Amino acid sequence: MGIAVNRVIILVLDGTGVGALPDAVRYGDEGSNTLAHLAEAVGGLNLPNLERLGLGKITAVKGLQPVRTPAAAWGRMAEKSPGKDTTTGHWELAGLILERPFPVYVAGFPTEVITSFERRIERKVLGNKPASGTLIIEELGAEHLETGRPIVYTSADSVFQLAAHEDIVPVEQLYWMCRAAREVLTGEHAVARVIARPFTGTPGNFRRTPRRHDFSLPPSQPTVLEAIADRGFVVVGIGKIHDIFAGRGITRSIPAQDNADNFHKTVEAVREMAPGMVFTNLVDFDTLYGHRNDPRGFASALEEFDVTLPELLNAVPEGGLLIITADHGCDPTTASTDHSREYVPLLVWGPWLKKGVPLGTRTTFADVAATIAAIFGFGWEVGASFAGQVGIN
Repeated sequence: MGIAVNRVIILVLDGTGVGALPDAVRYGDEGSNTLAHLAEAVGGLNLPNLERLGLGKITAVKGLQPVRTPAAAWGRMAEKSPGKDTTTGHWELAGLILERPFPVYVAGFPTEVITSFERRIERKVLGNKPASGTLIIEELGAEHLETGRPIVYTSADSVFQLAAHEDIVPVEQLYWMCRAAREVLTGEHAVARVIARPFTGTPGNFRRTPRRHDFSLPPSQPTVLEAIADRGFVVVGIGKIHDIFAGRGITRSIPAQDNADNFHKTVEAVREMAPGMVFTNLVDFDTLYGHRNDPRGFASALEEFDVTLPELLNAVPEGGLLIITADHGCDPTTASTDHSREYVPLLVWGPWLKKGVPLGTRTTFADVAATIAAIFGFGWEVGASFAGQVGIN
C-alpha cells in the first residue's frame, strides 16, 4: 500500500549540474560537470548528508561514496527544452517545455531595442554588451555617476540587466525603468528576464545591493503551480521563485536574499505548511560562485548547506515529499562564466517513502511536475510521474 502524500517541497540547488547533456556541444559545454569538476578542483567534497541521500550514486564525485542503500530515491534529469537558463529550467520543472529558446544577445541588444527603451525612459544608456555584473559597474560606474545614464548589459542568458547607483537613480525609479524595458522586450525580443541591479559605493569600491528585482516574462501556458493553486492548495514561493514565474500560481511569496536566508525561511514554511507545496531556489551556488569561476566558494557553500540539511529533513512531515534538484549547470572550472548545459541531480526523500530506489535518467525535468500532479490527483500532459516508484498512492 502506498503512502499518502499531500505536501511537496522542491529545493533547487541553482547551477549544480552533474554532467554534460548529449547536446552540450551545441552550447559550447561539452565535458562540463559542475559537481564533479569543482570537487576535483578543491581536493574532494565533504557532504555526508547529501552522500547519505545518494548524491554519490548519481555521478562520481571526489569525496563522496556511492552508498549501498541511499536514504533517498536517486537519479538525474535531462532538460528537454532548448537553452540552459534559470527560467527555462524552472518552468520545465513545473511542467512547461519550451519549443524555442529565449533570445540571447551575444553582441548586445539591437539598435531598435535600445532606441525604443531610451525613448521610454527619456535618457541615454551606457554599455549594451555582455558583461559580468560586478565588472561592468567598475568599468562604467564613474561615467554613470557623472551622466546619470543607466548601465545596460546582458550575458549568455536571456536577460536584459539594468544597473544604476541608488543615489543617482532611486530604486523605485530603476524598477520603473525595468518595467518600461519589459514593455519594449516583446515578440522576437521577449527575453526571459529584465533584472534591476542597484548598487552603491564609490569608484573602486562599488557594491551591488540586495534590492535586485527580476521582471520575468509570464509563462506562456499554465504550469503545475497554477493547477495546484486552482484546486485550493497553497503554493509558497521563496526567494526568486515568485519572479521566475511572474507570480503565476504562487499563493504566497516570501522574499529572501542569500542561501542561508532562503534555507531558514524554507524550514519555517515547511514546519507550518498546509497541504500544497513549497518551492525554493538556493541562488548563491550559481550567482556568487559558478558565474565567478570560484570552485572553492561553490564547494564551501555546498558544505554549509549540507550541514544544515538535517534541519529541513526533520521539518518534513510524515505526508511530505522533498525533491532536491537543480535548474542547469554552472561549471566553475571552465573558461566560460556562463551556465552549462547539464543533467541535474534528482534526490527524492520522505519520512515514510521507499529508500534507495534508482530513478534512472529522466528524459525531462517535467517528470517533477507529472509527479506533483499525480500526488494531488490530476494528470499532466508532459513528463512521467515517479510517484509510484517511491511508494506514493
